[in-house]
Amino acid sequence: MNIYGQTMEMLQNYFKSFGENPAKAKIVFAALYRDKISSFFDIAELSDTVKTRLAADFEFSGVALVTKSETETTCKYLFRLSDGHTIETVLMKHAYGNGVCVSTQVGCNMDCAFCESGKLKKVRSLEPHEMVHQVLYLRDVLGIPVSHVVLMGIGEPFDNYENVMNFTDIISHQQGISIPARHITISTAGIVPKILEYASRTAAPALAISLHAPNDELRNRLMPINRAYPIRELVDAAKVYAEKSGKKVTFAYIMIHGVNDSDECALELAALLKGINCYVNLIPYNKTRSASFEPSSKERVLEFYDMLKKQGINVTIRREFGGDMNAACGQLSSDYKQKKCSQ
Repeated sequence: MNIYGQTMEMLQNYFKSFGENPAKAKIVFAALYRDKISSFFDIAELSDTVKTRLAADFEFSGVALVTKSETETTCKYLFRLSDGHTIETVLMKHAYGNGVCVSTQVGCNMDCAFCESGKLKKVRSLEPHEMVHQVLYLRDVLGIPVSHVVLMGIGEPFDNYENVMNFTDIISHQQGISIPARHITISTAGIVPKILEYASRTAAPALAISLHAPNDELRNRLMPINRAYPIRELVDAAKVYAEKSGKKVTFAYIMIHGVNDSDECALELAALLKGINCYVNLIPYNKTRSASFEPSSKERVLEFYDMLKKQGINVTIRREFGGDMNAACGQLSSDYKQKKCSQ
């Protein structure tokens, strides 16, 4: 087992299983994430017997950097996993700190029409430690402080629900990486049962739902998942989440020229979301290799924004990151690089 995939509760139960004080889990967490040890024998507070047992039961292996692309505001990293598969992770440099966009699966089964990630079908889900290592590589190996994490990379987080929950528990724990839950956002294409399950979690990270259309006809064309969970079910689930959690839910809306950016779409979207504790995040469409869509003009985005505002909808326009290096929303895909790196 990989030690970085263990939550605090898992480690406490581990120590209990052989009669040790579960409080030693806190010692291990502090050593891993604060002292950044690479051997259990570096933990002075533990006995040699416990250190030997830990060394026999757990290993430290992480991700390996294959390539890096960089601009002034964005860095994209291609990482190789222990089984040879590759994923991409993105660093976004904000005025308020550094955000890391984490991948949760190798490939993605959502097959959204505007997204490059879904063109490589899901091979497998990532284990918690493989997500943790995406953050730790930047923080510990490259020395980059990390203040925010978004689960918006390759994969559908709620299609890997338990592993994602364990990952967020690890990085948000005070003895762990200690990124506050309010600085972590999980994005989903709309797996309704998992949204309802997530609504009951306490002190959980923020939720973002990829909406991108105001009606079933259009969303069916853009996002096949809508055929399983129609838009009314999705919005009702979001309302349950907002009411149970007391938090705003974010609806992400990619602005695609001539597809979902009309006045009619704006009015329909406003009517759909009326009365929900939410805000809409308008995202300029980022062109991909496999889709023929065009981004809405800046003027059209602003007009759409104004219409939502006038209808009483909280709305923002996302700052663009990495569009010129295929590192922006919807552009991540490691398939062609994976083939090149395996030769």
